[in-house]
Amino acid sequence: QVRLVESGGGLVQPGGSLRLHCAASGNIFRIEAMAWYRQAPGKQRELVATITSTDYTNYADSVKGRFTISRDYAKNTVSLQMNSLKPEDTAVYYCNAGGMATDGTGFGSWGQGTQVTVSS
Repeated sequence: QVRLVESGGGLVQPGGSLRLHCAASGNIFRIEAMAWYRQAPGKQRELVATITSTDYTNYADSVKGRFTISRDYAKNTVSLQMNSLKPEDTAVYYCNAGGMATDGTGFGSWGQGTQVTVSS
């Protein structure tokens, strides 16, 4: 079982910055990719950013140039630096990870989510 725990959400004014952090633990052999998703009230969950084991990154158009995803491979963590935040970035942000467990099976795990509110 692989567990993901997010932290770093909160209330910030428009134009401000926040850094989200996600730590993976459990029976991890290898994490192939980690990602951040978000879900605003009344909307579907959407992909925000992804980073693979080769450091390939991909971003939603709405966050390009403002958000940066990064990984610490030794610690099995992923972070999301969010700058120039807008009210439309308000959502619950979820961490996601996929890879191989120590028993050779694949896994795909979600964190519990962390609230980000951008408001003046």
